[in-house]
Amino acid sequence: MPALRRTRLPAFSSLLTALALAASGCSGADPATGAGASADAGPPRTGGTLTFALAVDPTCVDPQQYGLNASLNIGRQLVDSLTDQDPATGEIKPWLAQSWEVDPTATAFTFHLRPGVTFSDGGPVDAAAVKANLDGIAALGAKASIGSGYLAGYKASTVVDPTTVRVEFKAPSAQFLQATSTVSLGLVSPATFAKTPEERCLGALVGSGPFVFGSYKQNQSVEITRRAGYAWGSSLWKKQGEAYLDKVVYKIVPESGVRAGALESGQVDAISDVQPQDEPRFAAGYTVLTRPNPGFVFSLHPNVTRPGLDDEHVRQAIQKAVNRPELTTTVLSTKYKAATSVLASVTPGYTDLGAALAYDPEGAKRILDAAGWLPGGDGIRAKDGRKLSLDVVFAPAFNASQTVLELLQQQLKKVGVDLRLRKLTAGEQNTVQTSGDFDFSYYNLTRSDPDVLRVVFSTKGLNRGRLPLGPQDTALDQQAQLVDPAARAAQVAEAQRQLVDHGYTIPLFELAQVHGFAAKVQGVTLDASSRLNFHDAWLKG
Repeated sequence: MPALRRTRLPAFSSLLTALALAASGCSGADPATGAGASADAGPPRTGGTLTFALAVDPTCVDPQQYGLNASLNIGRQLVDSLTDQDPATGEIKPWLAQSWEVDPTATAFTFHLRPGVTFSDGGPVDAAAVKANLDGIAALGAKASIGSGYLAGYKASTVVDPTTVRVEFKAPSAQFLQATSTVSLGLVSPATFAKTPEERCLGALVGSGPFVFGSYKQNQSVEITRRAGYAWGSSLWKKQGEAYLDKVVYKIVPESGVRAGALESGQVDAISDVQPQDEPRFAAGYTVLTRPNPGFVFSLHPNVTRPGLDDEHVRQAIQKAVNRPELTTTVLSTKYKAATSVLASVTPGYTDLGAALAYDPEGAKRILDAAGWLPGGDGIRAKDGRKLSLDVVFAPAFNASQTVLELLQQQLKKVGVDLRLRKLTAGEQNTVQTSGDFDFSYYNLTRSDPDVLRVVFSTKGLNRGRLPLGPQDTALDQQAQLVDPAARAAQVAEAQRQLVDHGYTIPLFELAQVHGFAAKVQGVTLDASSRLNFHDAWLKG
């Protein structure tokens, strides 16, 4: 066995440090300090129920399977992770793993686990449980929509002893240590893997987290309760031991105005997805907790095998026809940024491609004219009898999505492109994306590591856009294998340029989490992936 050394792949952590510190001034409350962290709040109090209104139904509460913010903001409370990531510095910190070593080629990771940790069914969180989880996520395949990408090239896990597990990859996997801090690789009891994926989605899962699952009534509510005896939280948390809250009740309230009204009237204590038009309602007497989402920005993701979008000129023209600043200033708010790359600007390895994404409608028209897409009597362009009419499938997981797309529809019409909106549920969108029955798909993917691009765009990964093998693949593969930080950053930058230049994605805006809290809510924080954490939360009397 090769000699191992302890390392934390520091340069990307250093880069994230600078980016995270730059982002910290964007919020109404410090994401690390938490909601309502006022000096006069008094000492934290144990007990009480926090009622939190979600904008969408979580669809699936199993964090290993589903990637919706609503799902992960529940799952994060139920499962612990091997490591945690400091949202302010990007450094990887202990959680279930007290320490770890990474071999010089980043193909083997050895974790030394905290002893005495148990799942809520009484089973031990030991090396065998870690192995069962990583093997189980790999076996879920596409059903583990995010976690399976983190395990690309996974070879095996070996139980060295009860508190030591060695995880091996077939090729270097520079991203894996950060992946162990995510909720998508959070640990569940091995008994959970005896359940079907569908049963797990509905709540048949057991974690070791500070809360345990209570109930899930689809499109109505989810309840979780404090776990008695919990004593192994993240080293980043202020409180060690059990959570303060007795219970968290998530209510599903899709209408943004109704959600805002419920907070104002005291029917709920907090709401997700405060909409731009509602932000002024909570300027005083409330806490608005916000943090940019790192990772792949909200984008139009073209299926390049579809008529029209199989023409690179069309994709390049659409890239120029999008007025990104207008999207954020007209429909959103100052808490959201116009996209200047495929990655959000708070993501390690982000490269500013703002010049390539500048609004240039005349340039778009020239490209389409030269490619033979000419305006018809109705202003919509056509070529060889085929109109440039394209659909976009989307789910309203972010409440402002339809308004954003309606404005985008107007922008594209100005250059002769007809964009048709096809609104689906999250489950329907996943099915359609898998089948390929779409022109554009609209979504984002959060992760505080640039490897998120490999998960989305690699021809060996999800590749929902049906991209051909090309230079972007080489760059994405290389960045995943390079341990040298400068070399990895160069490949990440090249991947971003390739994706933008070829129109393999049409970046729109950077998502931000914007949550509203009543004054009595204290201590809610956002982690490095902008997921809510309720362990330190409490209610002021």
